[in-house]
Amino acid sequence: MMRRILPRPLLALTVLLLWVLISSPISAGLLLLGSLLAIALPLLTRTFWPDPPRLARPWQALRFIGVFAADIFTANWRVARQVIGPLYRLSPAFVEVPLDLRDPFLATLLGSIVSLTPGTVAIDVDQQRWILLVHALDAPDPQALVREIKERYEQPLKEIFAC
Repeated sequence: MMRRILPRPLLALTVLLLWVLISSPISAGLLLLGSLLAIALPLLTRTFWPDPPRLARPWQALRFIGVFAADIFTANWRVARQVIGPLYRLSPAFVEVPLDLRDPFLATLLGSIVSLTPGTVAIDVDQQRWILLVHALDAPDPQALVREIKERYEQPLKEIFAC
Protein backbone atom coordinates (compact mmCIF):
# COMPACT_ATOMS: atom_id res chain seq x y z
CA MET A 1 0.00 0.00 0.00
CA MET A 2 2.75 2.44 0.96
CA ARG A 3 4.62 1.76 -2.32
CA ARG A 4 1.52 2.79 -4.29
CA ILE A 5 1.37 6.16 -2.51
CA LEU A 6 5.15 6.73 -2.47
CA PRO A 7 6.69 4.77 -5.36
CA ARG A 8 10.01 6.60 -4.92
CA PRO A 9 10.39 7.55 -1.23
CA LEU A 10 13.90 8.97 -1.71
CA LEU A 11 12.72 11.13 -4.60
CA ALA A 12 9.76 12.34 -2.51
CA LEU A 13 12.07 13.21 0.37
CA THR A 14 14.44 15.03 -2.00
CA VAL A 15 11.58 17.05 -3.51
CA LEU A 16 10.35 18.00 -0.05
CA LEU A 17 13.84 18.99 1.16
CA LEU A 18 14.46 21.08 -1.96
CA TRP A 19 11.07 22.73 -1.54
CA VAL A 20 11.88 23.63 2.05
CA LEU A 21 15.27 25.02 0.98
CA ILE A 22 13.82 27.29 -1.71
CA SER A 23 10.78 28.40 0.28
CA SER A 24 11.40 31.43 2.39
CA PRO A 25 10.07 31.99 4.96
CA ILE A 26 8.72 28.51 5.61
CA SER A 27 5.10 28.32 6.70
CA ALA A 28 2.58 25.58 7.33
CA GLY A 29 0.94 26.25 3.97
CA LEU A 30 4.23 26.06 2.08
CA LEU A 31 5.15 22.89 3.95
CA LEU A 32 1.79 21.34 3.02
CA LEU A 33 2.25 22.35 -0.63
CA GLY A 34 5.78 20.89 -0.60
CA SER A 35 4.44 17.65 0.86
CA LEU A 36 1.77 17.44 -1.83
CA LEU A 37 4.41 18.00 -4.51
CA ALA A 38 6.64 15.38 -2.89
CA ILE A 39 3.82 12.85 -3.20
CA ALA A 40 2.46 13.95 -6.60
CA LEU A 41 5.70 14.28 -8.61
CA PRO A 42 6.93 10.70 -8.06
CA LEU A 43 3.43 9.39 -8.77
CA LEU A 44 3.13 11.37 -12.00
CA THR A 45 6.60 10.39 -13.22
CA ARG A 46 6.73 6.75 -12.07
CA THR A 47 6.44 5.38 -15.62
CA PHE A 48 9.59 7.27 -16.64
CA TRP A 49 11.82 5.78 -13.96
CA PRO A 50 13.62 2.51 -14.61
CA ASP A 51 13.91 0.07 -11.77
CA PRO A 52 17.28 0.85 -10.19
CA PRO A 53 19.43 -2.03 -9.02
CA ARG A 54 19.33 -2.89 -5.35
CA LEU A 55 21.67 -0.90 -3.12
CA ALA A 56 23.81 -3.68 -1.61
CA ARG A 57 26.35 -1.65 0.39
CA PRO A 58 24.83 1.61 1.70
CA TRP A 59 27.83 2.47 3.91
CA GLN A 60 30.13 2.18 0.93
CA ALA A 61 27.72 4.48 -0.93
CA LEU A 62 28.21 7.13 1.75
CA ARG A 63 31.99 6.82 1.39
CA PHE A 64 31.62 7.08 -2.39
CA ILE A 65 29.58 10.28 -2.04
CA GLY A 66 32.38 11.73 0.09
CA VAL A 67 35.02 10.83 -2.51
CA PHE A 68 32.82 12.27 -5.26
CA ALA A 69 32.29 15.52 -3.33
CA ALA A 70 36.04 15.86 -2.77
CA ASP A 71 36.64 15.19 -6.48
CA ILE A 72 34.18 17.93 -7.43
CA PHE A 73 35.98 20.38 -5.15
CA THR A 74 39.47 19.56 -6.44
CA ALA A 75 38.30 19.46 -10.07
CA ASN A 76 36.74 22.92 -9.68
CA TRP A 77 40.08 24.23 -8.43
CA ARG A 78 42.03 22.51 -11.20
CA VAL A 79 39.67 23.72 -13.96
CA ALA A 80 39.74 27.29 -12.63
CA ARG A 81 43.54 27.27 -12.73
CA GLN A 82 43.55 25.77 -16.23
CA VAL A 83 41.08 28.29 -17.64
CA ILE A 84 42.92 31.24 -16.10
CA GLY A 85 46.28 29.93 -17.31
CA PRO A 86 47.53 29.73 -20.88
CA LEU A 87 44.95 27.88 -22.97
CA TYR A 88 47.57 26.40 -25.31
CA ARG A 89 48.58 24.09 -22.44
CA LEU A 90 45.17 22.39 -22.48
CA SER A 91 44.78 19.07 -24.27
CA PRO A 92 41.04 18.63 -24.85
CA ALA A 93 40.03 15.16 -25.97
CA PHE A 94 37.14 12.82 -26.60
CA VAL A 95 37.76 9.61 -24.70
CA GLU A 96 35.95 6.28 -24.96
CA VAL A 97 35.64 4.55 -21.60
CA PRO A 98 34.82 0.83 -21.98
CA LEU A 99 32.23 -0.09 -19.36
CA ASP A 100 32.14 -3.23 -17.25
CA LEU A 101 28.69 -2.14 -16.04
CA ARG A 102 25.84 -3.70 -17.98
CA ASP A 103 22.96 -2.01 -16.21
CA PRO A 104 21.48 0.97 -18.12
CA PHE A 105 20.59 2.78 -14.89
CA LEU A 106 24.12 2.47 -13.49
CA ALA A 107 25.72 3.40 -16.82
CA THR A 108 23.58 6.54 -16.86
CA LEU A 109 24.44 7.24 -13.22
CA LEU A 110 28.15 6.92 -14.09
CA GLY A 111 27.67 9.33 -17.00
CA SER A 112 25.98 11.80 -14.66
CA ILE A 113 28.79 11.52 -12.12
CA VAL A 114 31.38 12.16 -14.83
CA SER A 115 29.39 15.16 -16.10
CA LEU A 116 29.08 16.65 -12.61
CA THR A 117 32.84 16.56 -12.18
CA PRO A 118 34.20 19.83 -13.63
CA GLY A 119 36.41 19.40 -16.67
CA THR A 120 34.59 16.34 -18.02
CA VAL A 121 31.26 15.82 -19.73
CA ALA A 122 29.70 12.47 -20.59
CA ILE A 123 28.48 12.77 -24.17
CA ASP A 124 26.91 9.35 -24.72
CA VAL A 125 26.36 5.95 -23.16
CA ASP A 126 26.51 3.46 -26.03
CA GLN A 127 24.53 0.47 -24.74
CA GLN A 128 25.34 -1.58 -27.83
CA ARG A 129 29.11 -1.50 -27.26
CA TRP A 130 28.94 -0.43 -23.57
CA ILE A 131 31.15 2.59 -24.11
CA LEU A 132 30.92 5.90 -22.23
CA LEU A 133 32.01 8.75 -24.51
CA VAL A 134 33.56 11.55 -22.43
CA HIS A 135 34.84 14.96 -23.43
CA ALA A 136 37.66 16.18 -21.22
CA LEU A 137 38.87 19.76 -21.04
CA ASP A 138 42.41 18.56 -20.42
CA ALA A 139 43.43 14.96 -21.06
CA PRO A 140 47.11 14.81 -22.01
CA ASP A 141 46.96 11.07 -21.23
CA PRO A 142 43.52 9.74 -22.26
CA GLN A 143 44.25 6.28 -20.86
CA ALA A 144 44.94 7.79 -17.44
CA LEU A 145 41.50 9.42 -17.58
CA VAL A 146 39.94 6.07 -18.50
CA ARG A 147 41.68 4.39 -15.55
CA GLU A 148 40.62 7.18 -13.19
CA ILE A 149 36.94 6.94 -14.20
CA LYS A 150 36.96 3.16 -13.93
CA GLU A 151 38.79 3.04 -10.59
CA ARG A 152 37.23 6.04 -8.82
CA TYR A 153 33.66 5.76 -10.09
CA GLU A 154 32.76 2.61 -12.04
CA GLN A 155 34.34 0.05 -9.70
CA PRO A 156 32.79 1.54 -6.53
CA LEU A 157 29.37 1.67 -8.26
CA LYS A 158 29.70 -2.00 -9.14
CA GLU A 159 30.48 -2.80 -5.50
CA ILE A 160 27.77 -0.56 -4.05
CA PHE A 161 25.09 -2.12 -6.26
CA ALA A 162 26.64 -5.64 -6.27
CA CYS A 163 26.75 -6.10 -10.01
